[in-house]
Amino acid sequence: MQPPPSAPARKNGNRRVTAAMVAARAGVSAATVSLVTNGKTAGRVSEGNIAKVEQAVQELGYVVDSLGSSLAKGHSNIVILVAPDVSNPFYAKVIAGLREVIGQQYALLLSVTDAGQTPDPADVRRLLALRPAGLLIDAPSSRFLVELQASEPMVLLDAAGISNDVPSVNFDVASGARLLAQHLAGQGHRKVAYLDSTTGTETFRVRRAAFCDKARELGCDVVAVAQTTIDVGAAALAFAQAWPQWSAAGVTAIACATDTQAYGVLQEARVVGLAVPQSLAVAGFDDLPYSQTSSPGLTTVHLPAMEMGRLAGRQLLQVMGGKNVAVTPVVLEATLVVRGSTVEGA
Repeated sequence: MQPPPSAPARKNGNRRVTAAMVAARAGVSAATVSLVTNGKTAGRVSEGNIAKVEQAVQELGYVVDSLGSSLAKGHSNIVILVAPDVSNPFYAKVIAGLREVIGQQYALLLSVTDAGQTPDPADVRRLLALRPAGLLIDAPSSRFLVELQASEPMVLLDAAGISNDVPSVNFDVASGARLLAQHLAGQGHRKVAYLDSTTGTETFRVRRAAFCDKARELGCDVVAVAQTTIDVGAAALAFAQAWPQWSAAGVTAIACATDTQAYGVLQEARVVGLAVPQSLAVAGFDDLPYSQTSSPGLTTVHLPAMEMGRLAGRQLLQVMGGKNVAVTPVVLEATLVVRGSTVEGA
């Protein structure tokens, strides 16, 4: 027995609802269904037939096969963002900027890994079977790009230190790291530690090298370098384990590769009874929203993440549109924000 027109959708078990089924329910042609579901009704479909199709779509739970239709053109309407760790709040800003620019035209698909892990090129290549219209690669390593061997339109984000013939939008992380070193040296610190990320990507190598070189140039000795995943708990544990040795070495300041790690250091410093910044200065990188309201406020290098997302999205739209985009990297300024974790009363 056929269900009445008002019956709930999916009386067909697990059968996929097709355009032909919608057409039969609405009493129109499959071509009319296509025009309605793709928003191309102007001057072609009557208001009555539009209403019939929309009602049938709702009753049957029909979902337009946009992937199938776009594959006929050689690519889908998907853009893939490959990022090392979207659990980091920093990436929320990057994604917001991207969606602002490409969200009306493309669906953004995230390819992510466990926290602190570099993406596996093989995993990303499997996603290429979806025939994405474009790729956005955030904080890549040179090895990753070589092994990926993707031919899709591509833009790199936060790829400082990588020489490539692909358009990119970068932060001037080296300049930001040098500003941080100058600040700590100017506060009288002569022995500091550096807490790095384990991801192994070039952006972290560049900021670490720039900080250490500038600190030493200014007479501030980097006596210890440690690594953790970009995680508050992992950073807190690493600091707790290293602090007795760092304290014995005379460390009075810690620079962290990310704000997230700096939060862990601040947390554990309170546990062991260290006054910040009187006994230990702590600084980070990223200027996350929580850094202004942490206790104390976190001194950090501000990186304009949302603007990076916007610019990368615009570049990718140009590349996907067949336009020639200069491969000279677009570089966004990094600035230092001084707060109470390094200057008392700031």
